[in-house]
Amino acid sequence: MSSPNDITDLLVDWNNGDELALEKLLPLVERELHRLAHSYMRRENPDHTLQTTALINETYLRLVDQKKVRWQNRAHFFGIAAQIMRRILLNYARDQNRQKRGGRAIHVSLSEAVVMPAEKDRELISLNDALNRLEALDERKAKVVELRYFGGLSVEEVAEVLKVSPITVMRDWQFAKAWLAREMQNGS
Repeated sequence: MSSPNDITDLLVDWNNGDELALEKLLPLVERELHRLAHSYMRRENPDHTLQTTALINETYLRLVDQKKVRWQNRAHFFGIAAQIMRRILLNYARDQNRQKRGGRAIHVSLSEAVVMPAEKDRELISLNDALNRLEALDERKAKVVELRYFGGLSVEEVAEVLKVSPITVMRDWQFAKAWLAREMQNGS
């Protein structure tokens, strides 16, 4: 098993143009990326057509394409990975909602129609919209949500990425959860 320092060292080497570092890095982060992707997919509908492996592959492609990022450490890397996964799933949800004239229509009985699969897509879009409003209000609090909820990072890891104290992260997290819940409930 690799240490966070091994990953950080490889990220720094990759930043410095060492392509071999990327080849060594990917197997070390694969398990954590799979955990992140699985965490995201657990929140999706059971009939979701995007598979965990496809989400990981798309994330890999976008991570490798990150030329302007100066990787700080392992937590920063996984924070960016979580952000990318969130965007992929959000784009997928938006695409599903754009299908015209019953593209997502499913024949179900009235008793089965209590919760339609499109509801999860709408919830994700609503959460994203509320998170964008929070970001306009307080960028750091929005980043805390992204790293904690979507990225699965611990309070300490988020504090490290954002260069603030763990207590600040906890306060931001509590505020942001309450604020987002209110925003989503109001549907504004």
